[in-house]
Amino acid sequence: MTIYCDESGGLNTGAMTFAAVMISPEAAAAVHARFRAVTGLRGELKGSRISLTERAYLLELFDRAGGRAWVAVAKREKLVPPADGKPPTDLALYAALLDLAVSSWLPETGGVCTDVVIDDGRYDPLILGRVRATIQAGLAGWGRASLADSRRSDGVQIADVIANSLFNIKIGSPRAHRIGVIIEPLVASRAIRIAELTHLP
Repeated sequence: MTIYCDESGGLNTGAMTFAAVMISPEAAAAVHARFRAVTGLRGELKGSRISLTERAYLLELFDRAGGRAWVAVAKREKLVPPADGKPPTDLALYAALLDLAVSSWLPETGGVCTDVVIDDGRYDPLILGRVRATIQAGLAGWGRASLADSRRSDGVQIADVIANSLFNIKIGSPRAHRIGVIIEPLVASRAIRIAELTHLP
């Protein structure tokens, strides 16, 4: 199995979410292909660009395919201020959420995880390279951490939709209630699980 990762939001928006989606590359490709065939989507699949009905359909396909996700979430107002009193950076929050989401999976993988794929689009490649190295160290002998262009990764695009769904809920966007209704069955079945981050390490 592979863990695909992507984030949504930032401190300036009031919240950041980070989805670590476990699904095989073959299943991710099948879900993505079916979604595109039915919806006629052109371009990259982004949670911020699809309709509520399309979001519901994608998540249903994801659930049917046996996909699962841990989503680490942080709200600015609930973050404990650092000891030095300085506000955390987006990068520090990103790294902490990534670590929380991926580490939530590791006790459950049983050595099945072969890869952690991280979207390379948000930060400078050198910075993300350091983040990747940290995750690689945490994986030890269990797997390999790599960076991927989301436009070329079925799983990362699915992770984007899941991260965006939780982001909308956390900030109370106009679509938050409807998105909450969409993901409620997946949360109830633990196909999507949520880990709250309240302080940075």
